[in-house]
Amino acid sequence: MKNLVTDTFETASGKKLEITFIVHASLKFRFGDRVIYVDPASSLADYSDCEKADFIFFTHHHSDHFDLKALEDLATEDTTIVCTKTVAGEIPDRDDRDIEIMQNGDSLNFRKGFSVEAVPAYNYVSREHFHPAGRDNGYILSFDGLKVYVAGDLEDVPAIHNLPEKNIDIAFLPVNQPFTMTVRQAVNAAKIIKPKIFYPYHYGQVEEVTDLQQLCADLEGSGIEVRLREMP
Repeated sequence: MKNLVTDTFETASGKKLEITFIVHASLKFRFGDRVIYVDPASSLADYSDCEKADFIFFTHHHSDHFDLKALEDLATEDTTIVCTKTVAGEIPDRDDRDIEIMQNGDSLNFRKGFSVEAVPAYNYVSREHFHPAGRDNGYILSFDGLKVYVAGDLEDVPAIHNLPEKNIDIAFLPVNQPFTMTVRQAVNAAKIIKPKIFYPYHYGQVEEVTDLQQLCADLEGSGIEVRLREMP
């Protein structure tokens, strides 16, 4: 893949985190010598020539977040796959792989300053059939204390009221109807979570039009920096 945008951050102790914006809900992190992908899906991008992964995280099993071709393109025998029980059930040779199944509330420490916590990701009211409570994960990835929240697919559900205590530095929140948040819901969620930086993501893959200008206007003066990045 060419012409991808990468943002670079520095932790409190001077370590570097790079975030590369691939497509839709797919992200790549580089932290030290570790390469980490979140939700690679070959239906939206070609990963065959990409750098191999040390870790691959899957929030859930939908085809715009997970498929076996992307997994095979990125994984080696040493790659750790972090996923839900549902995703693990779709990996045919899972007994031969390093798979960590996480449920909402679980946490893992991978050392070298890198850890993760799984948090709820679900819909509510009339759309819970897309993403029912308890099945899917969002992830809070901690890189030497710098906390990145990748929400997966959800709305501004009650569970996010527990996130301010996590002290999120960077948040990726989906803005994509009818499957995730409206602009109003995303603004509300951002104001509750209070990240320092908010990246809207997971939009533009269906016929809906996400009003990013309205989103930015509604968060003006909130103390939250909204960053828009190209996610084809």
